Amino acid sequence: MPSHPGPTNLMQMMMRMPDRAAPLMAYTRAVMRGPSAFSPAERELMFAFGSHLNACRYCYGSHTVVAEVLGVDPAVFAEIAEDIATSSVDEKMKPALRLVEKLTLTPARVVQADAAAVLAAGWDEAAYFDAVSVCALNNFIYRLVDGTGVDIDDDGLRAAGLRMAQSGYGGTPPEAAAAD
Repeated sequence: MPSHPGPTNLMQMMMRMPDRAAPLMAYTRAVMRGPSAFSPAERELMFAFGSHLNACRYCYGSHTVVAEVLGVDPAVFAEIAEDIATSSVDEKMKPALRLVEKLTLTPARVVQADAAAVLAAGWDEAAYFDAVSVCALNNFIYRLVDGTGVDIDDDGLRAAGLRMAQSGYGGTPPEAAAAD
């Protein structure tokens, strides 16, 4: 945005429009740290994977840091980008990641069989909805990032990721959310 010169992070941009930021931040807290069958680390893995698919340097750079801090092996990101089926990701997560991939790249092609695969892996309907919500949030945020010109250097991405890992989203630490 022309009125905000220079590199900026998403939170700085959002705070310029607080009436719009507040509901989005509440939704982000609910999706990423609220009660879910998916751990915060699993949700961050899905978010980072969606960011990779969208080629969003900002989101991928910050959310891989969050996922790693929460215990995701850094090698997993390259593995799932190459081939979900042969990756070292837990078998139960693979249908959820395939759903994120399909919903990101070809959303009109998501069919009942995609939901059935997630359910057959042992997730319930609420978890399926959570996977869809993480993916939808990722795609929404990606468009905000690109549309407003958010961009910071690698050190800023790491700092943003560490901040999210430590304080969650708006003050909900990941360990507190995991206890839900």
